[in-house]
Amino acid sequence: MRELMSGNEAIARGAWEAGAAIGVAYPGTPSTETMEAFARCDGVYAEWCTNEKVALEVALGASAAGARTLVTMKHVGVNVAADPLFTAAYTGVGGGLVLLAADDPGMYSSQNEQDSRYYGAAAHIPVLDPSDSQEALEMARDAYGLSERFDVPVIIRSTVRVSHTRTPVQPGDRAAAEPASYASDPAKWVMMPAYAKPRRKVQLERIDRLRRWVEECPYNRMEMRDTAVGVVCSGAVYQHVREALPEASVLKLGVTWPLPAGMLNRFADAVAELYVVEEGSRYLAEAVRAAGVQPAAFPSPLPEDGELSPGIVRRALGLPELPHRERPADIPARPPALCAGCPHRLVFRELARLKAIVTGDIGCYTLGALPPLSAMDTCVDMGASVSMAHGFELALAGTDHRPVVAVIGDSTFAHSGLSSLVSTVYNRGAGTVCILDNRTTAMTGRQGNPFNGETLQGRPSTELDLMGLLEALQVPHVREVDPNDAQAVRSALKQAVADEADELSVIVFRSPCVLLHRQRKPFYFVNGSCTGCGVCVSLGCPAIARDAETRIASIDSAQCIGCGQCAQYCNFSAIEQIPASSMPGGAK
Repeated sequence: MRELMSGNEAIARGAWEAGAAIGVAYPGTPSTETMEAFARCDGVYAEWCTNEKVALEVALGASAAGARTLVTMKHVGVNVAADPLFTAAYTGVGGGLVLLAADDPGMYSSQNEQDSRYYGAAAHIPVLDPSDSQEALEMARDAYGLSERFDVPVIIRSTVRVSHTRTPVQPGDRAAAEPASYASDPAKWVMMPAYAKPRRKVQLERIDRLRRWVEECPYNRMEMRDTAVGVVCSGAVYQHVREALPEASVLKLGVTWPLPAGMLNRFADAVAELYVVEEGSRYLAEAVRAAGVQPAAFPSPLPEDGELSPGIVRRALGLPELPHRERPADIPARPPALCAGCPHRLVFRELARLKAIVTGDIGCYTLGALPPLSAMDTCVDMGASVSMAHGFELALAGTDHRPVVAVIGDSTFAHSGLSSLVSTVYNRGAGTVCILDNRTTAMTGRQGNPFNGETLQGRPSTELDLMGLLEALQVPHVREVDPNDAQAVRSALKQAVADEADELSVIVFRSPCVLLHRQRKPFYFVNGSCTGCGVCVSLGCPAIARDAETRIASIDSAQCIGCGQCAQYCNFSAIEQIPASSMPGGAK
């Protein structure tokens, strides 16, 4: 029976059908749901790792021992995992190893756009590029045989449109895949120069075999229609091309490294004009040229960033738009914001009051950069906040500079902030580091991490002692503060940046994410004492609004969770909490 599945769910299903027994990942949109779906499958082991490098190394170890293994991450996570990835192309595999690299054209939840197919080309690892959920399942299922046949990891590269769109899928049965017995083989697995040099020759021979195989691979196909126009494309872009140009001939590439040079040339000879359509990248166009085929220039160039759509494809070819439904013009804007009651909010409010230079990090707290909080100056990658704060302190040493404060979440601290902090301590760095410990990996859907001790499949585990760890690192000054207490937050930050300017101070702001337990206290309301000063509005809470004419504040009782943060900032006692007895059913 056919089912609706997202691309992420289909990849998990395909891996399970292939007999994959172990799944490892670090959560990151748009890849997260893949490992969550795999973890729910029968007869598998799955875990969140501290970062993507660790995840790939765990997967490689399991593969070396003979197990079929799935490792998933978003595109920027592949950067973190690149070190073992390139060497895994030398060692090869034991049991099949499949890596999902989920790209994010349009940067819906990422700090950059990148095309993970370049990693396949650089590391000489096959890349499969599904265009819908059915292909995602089939490619994931088949990738294990391909991995073992060619003794190499296989990358499945999806994009956000494939990852999150649900399309019909025909699921199959799970194959029996007995793990291969492990036999010690240092020449294959110990990559010191004496062994790596012969493995390089193995890799080169493998590349030749892959180039012959890709010419016959069923995932690459020529769809011949009107030969006036031919389009080379892959992945989700194929769907846009088919809708935009229903009469055009298409060379659909399901394997995007290596490209089938022979098929490309035959297709080019069969059409009058050949175009390469891809989004946010020139990977395909460059690879097609390298295969000896010169694509035609678009009358109006495709955009070099963001996602494509059928309309964009038609405009690039100078064709009129297809009829489509316009988005209603009266839909109100909904800018991103920290949730009502978010324990991070007051930290950013007080950092703004301090006029600190705030080096930020990857997480939902990155929203602290947006108005009205406007309290973050940098955000580059996972763990960069601590390292960049140290760099600021080095560059500004000896000057009368603003306080430098790093802000990082608990999961991100475990991912790569810990090594940055070790380096800062080792080099006797100064400044302030704020660890926003909300007991979860909130941005990607509230997954577990080492500091809350919640494993992916609910196994008994250890909750790492964050305060004990900081003391073990010999951080000069360590404090734990309730981030919902405005006065405590203000005092801790002032002391950290003033009294300890020449030494490192770490403040752990510990309070659970408001979405973890969804407990609602009696809500707050604005009484008749409001002067319209706007201080409460400056907190950026989505439950608080202000009348455009009177400037009087109001609180939406449906959104207010009763945290009381706003009441702490009102100097006119204009914000009160309703009695618990007034709530329907009492306080919950």
